[in-house]
Amino acid sequence: MKKGADITTRGDMRISKSPVHMSKVDEILSRGPAERSIIDLVNALVFEAQTLRASDIHIEPGEKGVVVRLRIDGVLQEKFMLDKTIHSEIISRIKVLSWLRTDEHQTAQDGRFRIVLENGEPLDVRVSITPTYYGENAVLRLLADKAEEFTLASLGFSQSDEEKLVRAIRRPHGMILSTGPTGSGKTTTLYTLIKMLNRKEVSIVTIEDPIEYAVSGITQIQINPRTGLTFAQGLRSILRQDPNIIMVGEIRDAETAGIAVNTALTGHLLLSTLHTSDAATTLPRLLDMGVDPYLVASTVNVAIGQRLVRKICEHCKEACPLTQAEVESLAQTLPSGVVLPTKEETKHPVYYRGRGCEHCEQTGYRGRVGINEVLVVDAEVREAILRKASAAVIRDIAVKNGMTTMFGDGLQKARAGQTTISEVLRTINE
Repeated sequence: MKKGADITTRGDMRISKSPVHMSKVDEILSRGPAERSIIDLVNALVFEAQTLRASDIHIEPGEKGVVVRLRIDGVLQEKFMLDKTIHSEIISRIKVLSWLRTDEHQTAQDGRFRIVLENGEPLDVRVSITPTYYGENAVLRLLADKAEEFTLASLGFSQSDEEKLVRAIRRPHGMILSTGPTGSGKTTTLYTLIKMLNRKEVSIVTIEDPIEYAVSGITQIQINPRTGLTFAQGLRSILRQDPNIIMVGEIRDAETAGIAVNTALTGHLLLSTLHTSDAATTLPRLLDMGVDPYLVASTVNVAIGQRLVRKICEHCKEACPLTQAEVESLAQTLPSGVVLPTKEETKHPVYYRGRGCEHCEQTGYRGRVGINEVLVVDAEVREAILRKASAAVIRDIAVKNGMTTMFGDGLQKARAGQTTISEVLRTINE
């Protein structure tokens, strides 16, 4: 990596890969202050994160130094400790790339820039900078353009859940809602469904914050609150664009929820996300937003609940029995419809773990897979919605009618050797 030569323009920088990967960050930090390039250092941090499959870079100032942590497979790992003297230079460099104000240090700022790797693969980086007690904190989200690679199966959906979703997207109108906390794969699931729906004879329009994947053949709109382009306002505008299918990045408020439901009611297929704990809670949540029960019952086709769990590293996977603590945790966390492992299963090594090796950096995990539940709004569920039944009642009806809960799906994946019981328990309990 030549000093300063890999930056083409502000907001678009080009990075070259080394023939044999080594920590370029450590190499730069080992140089003296006169030879150290902040441009190279910021480039190297982003490249290191991309190489290690990280989704986020956290640059956190402290009293004596700056900690750099990477979120790998959903878990933050401390990777580098930087000298406090170069903190302001690093933040300034990130601001320059993101077209943010370099003279403003007391307010939060958001921006983004794009990296182009040597192989031509683009990598968008979303930037959030916030003032803290010890200085400005920066979080960089890496948004790789890889939507085309995903299928429902690769996202962790079982064959039966995949069939439910395929039936739902074949309907000409209604709502498909994906729910879960931040970072649970909701948007990726919706993009995968959009890819399946993307044909020349249909018009697909999305409104997002931010646009995470670029997809050819569809119209994508970025919201901009500064100009008044919110989800609600954008959704109204989209309806004048003669769409067949609409994706709304998130239903955040009552206004957006009301417009979304009426859009689905008037002959459009609408996909969106909600921040709820599981699929069943989605339906009462819409009622809490002020949507009439009969509108929820008549428009929602499917609610998807999802989480991401770490996959066991295939290079160091080994069979192991469940520990007594895991058996006790299972009993406490067990939702309705899920059967505990038998005594025979807990004694014999039918579950798996990763020992830790160089391929997974001694964590025992490499990559992530979804644990999911797909709640189909059938006649019984509609009746429960109309009488404003609780999420627990709706969940019990769905399980009785064949829904596998997220926890149940997680247990199945643990038994299949894809993940560990402890990872399923950690994710569900969070």
